[in-house]
Formats: sequence, structure tokens, C-alpha cells
Amino acid sequence: MLDEALDGRAARLNERYRHHAATEVLRRAVSDPDLGRVTLVSSFGAESVVLLHMVSVVAPGLPVLFIDTQMLFPETLEYQREVSAKLGLTNVQVITASEQEIARNDPDGTLHKFDANACCDFRKTVPLERVLSGYDAWITGRKRFQNGERAALEFFEPEPPARLRINPLAHWRSEDVQEYMIENKLPRHPLVAKGYPSIGCAPCTSPVKEGEDPRSGRWRGQDKSECGIHFIGGRMVRGKVSA
Repeated sequence: MLDEALDGRAARLNERYRHHAATEVLRRAVSDPDLGRVTLVSSFGAESVVLLHMVSVVAPGLPVLFIDTQMLFPETLEYQREVSAKLGLTNVQVITASEQEIARNDPDGTLHKFDANACCDFRKTVPLERVLSGYDAWITGRKRFQNGERAALEFFEPEPPARLRINPLAHWRSEDVQEYMIENKLPRHPLVAKGYPSIGCAPCTSPVKEGEDPRSGRWRGQDKSECGIHFIGGRMVRGKVSA
């Protein structure tokens, strides 16, 4: 019954916002009573600045959750500080695994080499879920064009048992993202110019060659295409994730 109710809420919201542009979906969603307490989760990656800019315009005080896995590129950490300051985001919250969790799960920093899912789980999923448990919905930058698992993505998705995901950019094309960045003179992540169109943790991200899928540099050679923060009911979804 709970899942049916959640599915029904997502369906009603998708119908309500069916003809809205991304900015209007975001503007209205942050105050829609059917969504409750809303936050944005951002990686401050290659395309993150688009949603961050939209938030800075419509709700600069909205909580923005940034997961520092402590294995990110130095460029990402600097970019996070630069973008937050430039856009005037006033409520960026940096989330990390505790020292005790790191000592218990990955004391020598090599877990990613033999169990990337477990590494993503304790460095990303668990710390994020601790904070997300205080929210009713969260905004993501996921888009249909990014990979096959996201091909049917809608503006609103149920996340059982009781949370919703909001995907304002679900219907955007890659060209739309680039045009928005250019038109608004937004700073680019420095690694994009070095061949990283999709950026995660340093040990698990590699440059992408011309003609390759933009996300092919994430966990290259592994049967894995999601970091795990797109989970169901607080549980990490292993391997590929259906949209």
C-alpha cells in the first residue's frame, strides 16, 4: 500500500508538471506541499553547475548536499568551493564517512580495487542516507541521455518506502546542457578539458576517448554504471540501476 501511494504521488506530480520547463519544475518543486522537505544532492561534477545555478536563482538557501568521499580529485574539491562562492549558495553541506567508518571498512584505502560497490556504499550511500533521512524528496541532475538505464527517466520518481526523487533535467539533451552553461557564463570543471566528461572518485575515473560513451570512464572494465546513491529504500542498488 505504501509503495502504491508513493507511486501515485509520483504519477500525479509528473502529470502536474508534464508541460513545465526544467527551471519551472525546480522553482515550483522546492515549495510544493506534495513534496515536503526538499534538498539537492550535487557531485559538483562535469554538468552539476547547471542545476546549482538554477537553485541559486530560485532558492539560494536550499540545502545542497555534497559527498566528499575523501577520494575525490583535488580539482573537484576546489571547483566545489569556487562554484559555491560564485553562485552565492548559502547552505552547502559537506558529507563524509566518519573516521571510525573509514578505519573499519578501508584502513589502507584500497577497498575500491577489489570491491568498488562496498567502497561506494560506505563512502557515499551510508553517509548520504543519514542526512537524506531528514528529507521527503531530493533533487538530482540525472538525464535520459546519460545511459540506457536512465532512458525512461521522468521528472519525479518514487524511492520506497517514502521518498521521491526530482529530476528537473530529465528531458534535456547534451546540447541543452552545454548551451545553458555558455549562455550563463558558468565555470567549467577543470577536468572536462582534460577528457573527463563524467567525474567521480579519482581512483575509479579515467579519461574518455572520442566516440566513447561519456560515462565509459567511470569504473572502466567493471559491470558497474552507478555509484550507489541512486538507491531504493536506503539500500544501495548493486551494479546497474533501472531508471
